[in-house]
Amino acid sequence: MTSPPPIERLKTRPQFLAAAKGASCARGAVVVQALDRGDEAHLIRAGFTATRKIGGAVVRNRAKRRLREAARQLLPLHGRAGYDYVFIARGGTTARPWLRLLDDMKSALISLAATQVPAATSPTAVAG
Repeated sequence: MTSPPPIERLKTRPQFLAAAKGASCARGAVVVQALDRGDEAHLIRAGFTATRKIGGAVVRNRAKRRLREAARQLLPLHGRAGYDYVFIARGGTTARPWLRLLDDMKSALISLAATQVPAATSPTAVAG
């Protein structure tokens, strides 16, 4: 059995802005953005954010803690190596029951994986 790809954190604003240009999927209490970095690194990078719209600092920090824990559990199973993921908290993130939040994130990750075409099978790679 192979080990899951290592997960690193996105920390700088340019990394978050680059991920915003990728595919996006909103499910329930979370929005997930995914960007294929196009490099050969076999790792997943993840970033977490919450805007002031969802509440004060205490609420935002709680929302990000919940997203980090959910991503820690789900990214090794449903994330793709070589991708950057940004998880954005929505208004109900802190009040959402834990299993519903996990289901929202899992659904978004599966949906994003289904829309992403691997580089080896993309039409431009085959035609060239």
